[in-house]
Amino acid sequence: MRALELVDAWPVDHVAAGVADTAGPLATRGDRKRAYPWASVTKLVTALATLVAVEEGTVEIDEVAAHLAHASGLSPDDRSQQLAPPHARRIYSNAGFEVMAEMVGNRAGLPFEQYLAEAVMEPLEMTGARLDGSPAHGLVGTIDDLLRLAHELLVPTLISAETLALASRPAFPGLDGVLPGFGRQHPNDWGLGFEVRGQKSPHWTGRGNSPATFGHFGRSGTFLWVDPDAGLALGALTDREFGGWAAEAWPALSDAVLAEWRHRGQASPVSITK
Repeated sequence: MRALELVDAWPVDHVAAGVADTAGPLATRGDRKRAYPWASVTKLVTALATLVAVEEGTVEIDEVAAHLAHASGLSPDDRSQQLAPPHARRIYSNAGFEVMAEMVGNRAGLPFEQYLAEAVMEPLEMTGARLDGSPAHGLVGTIDDLLRLAHELLVPTLISAETLALASRPAFPGLDGVLPGFGRQHPNDWGLGFEVRGQKSPHWTGRGNSPATFGHFGRSGTFLWVDPDAGLALGALTDREFGGWAAEAWPALSDAVLAEWRHRGQASPVSITK
């Protein structure tokens, strides 16, 4: 996919990017063996593991929904600070994800890191990935690992299609809040662990992305979006912290990939080594 060549001009030392559709990974650019910190893209994996726990009956959806949707009212990084009543405001909270992951691990009777590996990373064969720290932002992995996750979020196997559909549409709709790096949004739509594009502006996805697009980006210069209307996913990993360069480069890449997908057809599939 030629659109991925745009990443060669990004002001980063190292980058890997890739595209997947419902059949699997389509194309990559960059070193597929290099592992990058995913930062908050980690939340997608943690959310998926939590949804597995819900379907297994390990936790109830009502116990975790507010944390997944950043509607718990907890401080961004201090679980002891309650800044708002639950379900009243969209306050992006790493602490909320950490509290939730601790609950899942306790209910499952094993460390959350182990639960995450057994519930998600091993079944998806994310062999280059590991959780190194917080379940909110501590995962490290390769572009192949990211594309395996992307494909799962297009064609779920670990959870039901109904659960994914529920998780990828706005939860506690209508809540305002700040989308980190892009300012206050009215509303600041969020699903159960997945940030939902909706009508947000500005945004880190492209203008061509549908309102149903969901995903996450990370402070380490990483992102993954899934556009169910297009049946396409795009992710990128870099070694440069998020900033103005990313807010400009990511939407441009997204629009170029979507345009090529729609007007030129599919790229040649790539094999993801197991």
